[in-house]
Amino acid sequence: MPEGDTVWQAARRLHEALAGKALTRSDFRVPKYATVDLSGRRVLNTVPRGKHILTRFEGGLTLHTHLRMEGSWKVFGTGERWRGGPAYQIRAVLGTADRTAVGYRLPVLELLRTTEEERIVGHLGPDLLGSDWDPERALANVLSDPARELGEALLDQRNLAGIGNVYKSELCFLLGVTPWLPAGALPADLARRLPGLAKRLLEANRDRPVRQTTGLHRYDLFVYGRAPRPCLRCHTPVRVADQGDGSQERPTYWCPTCQTGPAPAPGAPQRWRDKYPRRTG
Repeated sequence: MPEGDTVWQAARRLHEALAGKALTRSDFRVPKYATVDLSGRRVLNTVPRGKHILTRFEGGLTLHTHLRMEGSWKVFGTGERWRGGPAYQIRAVLGTADRTAVGYRLPVLELLRTTEEERIVGHLGPDLLGSDWDPERALANVLSDPARELGEALLDQRNLAGIGNVYKSELCFLLGVTPWLPAGALPADLARRLPGLAKRLLEANRDRPVRQTTGLHRYDLFVYGRAPRPCLRCHTPVRVADQGDGSQERPTYWCPTCQTGPAPAPGAPQRWRDKYPRRTG
């Protein structure tokens, strides 16, 4: 599931494969850009911004992509068979003399002038893996609406950029509060810990092939994906429910014993159970 660390890895792969090289192939398989050909242009760099990826080309153009739930970028060598899904799921191909980057199931693909990037990412809060990281501003953003559920505030990329459903659930577990706790009710000592803990989690995983929050050999995650298996700390069955208004996919996992605070109303949807299997034992 793409979150800030996954997007950071994807951007790094694209940068290492393409930066400084001229494109020998450019193929955008979406109607709006079907006739656009960037062949001959040199790739300047690829950078992540929260969950967004910006690939810049000479001539002042930027390709903006977003992976959301299912998208991915794969990089292949010359003559290597493309693996990432059926051909009809390919949305973009960027090739150089020795590498080809293939974008599968990209729900967002947009070409824009590089000078217009702020229109796309200017609304984002401090990036947990970016040079603009500002823990005080991030915390102030999260606490700016005291009545809002903490999990919802953490997912709001305008507050801080990079957290998704996995880190929301894991971060709340490590803080010992439920994601339904109003942000303003978070104890002051936990609030002070929140920005640094979130940053450490993403930084620790940006170079890992498998996301890890527990530090344990057999178990990758404390709660996410574990329902209804036992909590790793207290052995109470982990629970799962949707959070939010149901308009987006927001599976939320928590331990009702280790985490204090409100829980979802009885009968809240639990349709995400076991949809995202994890190597958590």
